[in-house]
Amino acid sequence: MPDLVFMMGKFSAAIPCDRRYARNHMWAKPEAERIRFGFTAYAVRLLQDVYFLEWSLDAGSTVRDRQEIGSIESSKAESSLYAPIAGVVRAFNEALLADPSGINLDNYAAGWLFDMAGDPTPLLSPDAYVAFLAAGWEATQRTLKGQLND
Repeated sequence: MPDLVFMMGKFSAAIPCDRRYARNHMWAKPEAERIRFGFTAYAVRLLQDVYFLEWSLDAGSTVRDRQEIGSIESSKAESSLYAPIAGVVRAFNEALLADPSGINLDNYAAGWLFDMAGDPTPLLSPDAYVAFLAAGWEATQRTLKGQLND
């Protein structure tokens, strides 16, 4: 099945159909006894150039859904990172700690963030993730333009 595409104005964000998605804009790809997570093209486009990544826990840690697990800094934002599901963090992509630019260059492969063991049931299908993006796009554009008046 071909990738889906979400248009962010004039920019396209590929949404591969071979994985599932979290509402915090991470992709999830089950592999053997783990689920590999990384940032979606949508997230990478909003962040732009990632230059710092830090984890606040160690591999082997048990986490709750939406528990803070680290932080990221980019040319556009500083943000905390949250677990997309409950489970056990199995491993981090150590290469990204030394050089997080892999997130920008190959977010769906070499730029993966971490592996977890857990229940992927709460994650969205590719179609549901695109619908989630579409539902929030107008507010996201206002925020990006600094015009959110709510």
